[in-house]
Amino acid sequence: MLRRFFAIAVSMPTTCVVGILWGDEGKGKVIDFLAADTDFVVRFGGGHNAGHTLVLPSGKLVLHLVPSGIVHPHTVNVIGNGVVVDPVHLCGEIEKLQARGLRIELGRNLLLSERAHVIVEAHRRQDQWAEALRGAGRIGTTGRGIGPAYSDRCARVGIRLGDLLDEKRLRAALQALVEQKNALFGSAGMPPLDLDAMCAQLFAAGDRLRPGIVDAGAVLRRAHAAGKRILLEGAQGCLLDLEHGTYPYVTSSHASTGGAFSGTGLPPHAMTVVGIAKAYSTRVGEGPFPSELKGEIGDRLRTAGNEFGSTTGRPRRCGWFDTVAVRYSGAVSGATELVVTNLDVLRGFGPLRLAVAYRMPDGVRTEDMPAFDLASAEAEYVELPGFDEDVRGVRRFQDLPRNAQAYLQAIEQHTKLRIRTISVGPERDQVIPR
Repeated sequence: MLRRFFAIAVSMPTTCVVGILWGDEGKGKVIDFLAADTDFVVRFGGGHNAGHTLVLPSGKLVLHLVPSGIVHPHTVNVIGNGVVVDPVHLCGEIEKLQARGLRIELGRNLLLSERAHVIVEAHRRQDQWAEALRGAGRIGTTGRGIGPAYSDRCARVGIRLGDLLDEKRLRAALQALVEQKNALFGSAGMPPLDLDAMCAQLFAAGDRLRPGIVDAGAVLRRAHAAGKRILLEGAQGCLLDLEHGTYPYVTSSHASTGGAFSGTGLPPHAMTVVGIAKAYSTRVGEGPFPSELKGEIGDRLRTAGNEFGSTTGRPRRCGWFDTVAVRYSGAVSGATELVVTNLDVLRGFGPLRLAVAYRMPDGVRTEDMPAFDLASAEAEYVELPGFDEDVRGVRRFQDLPRNAQAYLQAIEQHTKLRIRTISVGPERDQVIPR
């Protein structure tokens, strides 16, 4: 039954899986299923500030940089050029996965784009310093250097994975970066960077990763031309996209499908876009969240859904399902269908509510996502009866409680997106195809 659904989902050679809101929607589980019938799984953006959680027979597995297809022996996993890579972290992640018994062979089932930019010590230090300076206006970054690495890419002083393969080239690139950063850090009274230590650490990491560092774009273009099935794996969610998200409370990369092309080297072409959304909304860090629940119900929802970051452990903010935001992100990403996860978490939370419009500070009602003043918007809701039945064992839509069916149908009505699959628990088989 599960394979029938996912065979439909990957009927096009390329499928892109994106989070529809602010991330943490359960993409890892969906990608795990899709990867079973896929030749390549490609991570196209973000860094190790994001994590995908898989629940395997051997237990929970959290991935940060390595694509989620790594648990399938036949799949080639690619870290694309749109990802910013901390090479020391990546080496450690590979070691942990190998200790779990996973086969990881650089150059065979794990490839790294030579064009992907590198996170160095300077980026982590700058990230934490800049966030502290923001004070009450902090964005809520993880402090892992993601934003500064992307900033240096745009400023054309960044270092790429391919630079780590040539010590002379690496030192020259680091020299320019260190001179610039030391001027900045010196003005702030911070200790200078040690060029020699940085160069030695990065070159050692590059030497370990050397077999996997390739022209990944060329590999993927050849695979696409040969009709191979390619699964593009997004990080975070569309509302954290640098261009289309709730700016400035966004990530530093393109988390919607627009980043899938620039972040892989694949040309624009027809593809299936699968949007992932929880049966409620969550957000980590700062930023506007019109449907947020700040009281006892929000605390209950966080506990019931175990809503704590897979990478940072930070508690997630929880709220009602926001059809305005989902409809907007679906349009931006080109999604034509949804996978709804965590339906089981809503057991006992009736009545349930859906945000269907916003009331702006000037009193205007809108069903569109505003670029400004979202923090002052008030959500307008429709209310639906809840359900008290345990749905974790349900495998057919018609066997769901009547109120659960009505809730999902209301989501379809207000988002204009068909729900293709419902997840009713963390296990691989806790899925209802439609």
